[in-house]
Amino acid sequence: MNLEQLRGFVEVARLGHFTRASEHLHLAQPSLSRQISTLERELGAELFHRARGHIALTAAGETLLPRAQRMLAEADAIRDEMEELQGLRRGRVRLGAPPTLCISLVAEALSDFHAAHPDVDLHLIESGSRLLVEQLAVGAVDIALITESDGPPPSGFSLTRTPLLTEELVVVSAASRPPVAVTPAIGLDHLATLPLIALDATYELRATTDAAFRSAGLDPTPVLEGAEMDAVLRFAERGLGVAVVPAMVLLDRPALRSVRLTHPMMTRVVSLAHRSDVTPAVAVAAMRKVILATAAEVARKDPAITSLL
Repeated sequence: MNLEQLRGFVEVARLGHFTRASEHLHLAQPSLSRQISTLERELGAELFHRARGHIALTAAGETLLPRAQRMLAEADAIRDEMEELQGLRRGRVRLGAPPTLCISLVAEALSDFHAAHPDVDLHLIESGSRLLVEQLAVGAVDIALITESDGPPPSGFSLTRTPLLTEELVVVSAASRPPVAVTPAIGLDHLATLPLIALDATYELRATTDAAFRSAGLDPTPVLEGAEMDAVLRFAERGLGVAVVPAMVLLDRPALRSVRLTHPMMTRVVSLAHRSDVTPAVAVAAMRKVILATAAEVARKDPAITSLL
């Protein structure tokens, strides 16, 4: 039994005539007759009473008709849903990203994607890169933006990473206040003398800057510590102090100015990751293209950001 046989059966039952049914289906009448005969043999029952000029359903045909109609309707619904998915009229993307990227690259990418594909459901999971890798492993997210410094994926888990860009860590301060330096870059020794707003200890960036200070034998005294990224930026905008943040978070923040950090220069690589053993759905693949394009555009806006694409 196949869908073509069922469709032919339903059309003959609806029109009560083999010739009209074959014309409606764009089939030769002998082909339609063979389909119905094959279906009857497979079911072991006649479906039509055949009389000159008159076709009527048998008891077996009456039993089959509503089921055949439901099966064809379900097949059509499946075909429509697949076409909608292929055309991105439906779908779902579960994107994971660290907080520092959610307020910069992700905001830009999601805005562009939603404008192009408004009917695709978007789910954003905001977390640290290590946890996002674990969520990729169990299928809780489809793709994730992660930093390369966060270590290898769990054992037994194949992860594909596409490096997008390298960004420097920069020192930000209020644009309404005098610059913290007259030079385009400062060193850790200078930074250690400034009022520092320190991120919460759970941030990889906090661990990176703390390690750099220890390595240089410096012991800065933060004016405030333990804040989340968005709060750190707001405090810096209001002149409470300076903060060490990724260059990308300065996008669309005119109330902040930045100076590059050297001696040592600290950078991080942002990558887009997904499971190697899972073929991305159409909507996920489309989101990936948008993120790649957005990352390249972001890199063109700031000399402290370098595209790896």
